[in-house]
Amino acid sequence: MTAPSTKPPIRLKMRVGEIEFEIECQEEQLQSAVDRILSAITQKLKEISATPVERFTSPSRAETCKGVIQSLWEEGWFITPRSLGEVHNEMARRGFHYDRTAVAHALIDLVKEGILTREGKPRRYQYAQKRPP
Repeated sequence: MTAPSTKPPIRLKMRVGEIEFEIECQEEQLQSAVDRILSAITQKLKEISATPVERFTSPSRAETCKGVIQSLWEEGWFITPRSLGEVHNEMARRGFHYDRTAVAHALIDLVKEGILTREGKPRRYQYAQKRPP
């Protein structure tokens, strides 16, 4: 009869991309546990890349505030006139959290470039596409 392992368990924390996990096991179990987890992560990433994903559900690279707004314009989101608050909320909904003043400055830049038009009175401006994408 063998005595149970007297060594304390090993605790391992790992991060693979956006996925973080923690393992607690005996030393002789560690390799197989890590292999199983990495295999599961690899399989999941293959499944995710095989399915079409909307562009903004998981931002994988840095986007400028102006670039995000231009993407909205390219999608036709500005066919309907939108307020600063609506633009800011839509960007946040898609995972881009910019300060409202940064959004306002980017909108003004796009108005100056002739991509968007601004209608209304100060503090109540509505932004709409000036020309189709």
